[in-house]
Amino acid sequence: MMGANKAKAALGKKAPNFTLPAASGGNVSLKDYLGRKVVLFFYPKDLTTACTTEACDFRDAMPDFTEQGAVLLGISIDDVATHERFIAKYELPYELLADTDHKACELYGVWQLKKLYGREYMGLVRSTFLIDEKGKLVREWRNLRVKGHVDNVLQAVRGE
Repeated sequence: MMGANKAKAALGKKAPNFTLPAASGGNVSLKDYLGRKVVLFFYPKDLTTACTTEACDFRDAMPDFTEQGAVLLGISIDDVATHERFIAKYELPYELLADTDHKACELYGVWQLKKLYGREYMGLVRSTFLIDEKGKLVREWRNLRVKGHVDNVLQAVRGE
């Protein structure tokens, strides 16, 4: 499903392509969006407090992103059925992609060792990437806090 391109994400370089199952049906590849700005946001889990806040913040700012010609793509390791419930419950107007084998997460360096209550485990670290119309990675926000994040991304999309 991932193809031969195993290049890791790096600022100023071409964003690694991936193909993942979409909640709307079928598969979505990053290369499908060449010619448009893409806001690619990785989040840990559907229907959890911080992820719901982030998803709804992106939802509420969707008209502003659309006005700037940007596409929003959300990725977590949840499956398509869970994404469908998340979209339905919160009326999310953008595509959610299922990276159940965390291949795209690994390409973008967001699948990392995490610690919680003294327990170590591998997990998805909340991160966002801005990809320009030529497919180049131009901004990244790693291990971010949700509060104010969508505003920061929108400013970057606007070139501010």
